[in-house]
Amino acid sequence: MKKIILVPLLFASLLVFAQEKMITKSGIITFDASFPSYDEVKGTNIGATVVLNPETGEIASLVLMKGFHFEIALMEEHFNENYMETDRYPKAIFRGQIEAFDRKTLTSNPKDFVMNGKLEIHGKAKDISVIAKISKVGPRVVLNTSFSVNTSDFSIPIPTLIQYKLASKVNIQLAAVLITDYK
Repeated sequence: MKKIILVPLLFASLLVFAQEKMITKSGIITFDASFPSYDEVKGTNIGATVVLNPETGEIASLVLMKGFHFEIALMEEHFNENYMETDRYPKAIFRGQIEAFDRKTLTSNPKDFVMNGKLEIHGKAKDISVIAKISKVGPRVVLNTSFSVNTSDFSIPIPTLIQYKLASKVNIQLAAVLITDYK
């Protein structure tokens, strides 16, 4: 009787470990829409969630838009109310795949990987392909990427009155340290 119960439990535990995920809820996303010689238009969010399936290379990220903070409080207010309309579009989501990802080949020296996926911001989705630098520090996987998006691709309005102060091409950086999720 004990063997009959033990075999299904062992099989179930193997399935759970085969679906191991790596996660962080403290990824750092910075965006910069600044023009030289004007006030810096830069926001940082330190609460991005990033989930990686190290077996398949599938990756997903979610960031709450109201989590971006600026040095100038008025910029933060305009960002939330006028541009990103965060009450209507509260989050940005990326879902994708890291090409040829193999955690066993990672070292402490960052290696370039191509990440392909769909980025959804302001209710609009766009396919993107970016280079991510990925390394391993102990049991952790460290991911860094930097890329640009156009505000027009996501229907983010920039009033003509301030278009000379706000870049239409926004630079985005993501830094994340992922650990195994042992629920």
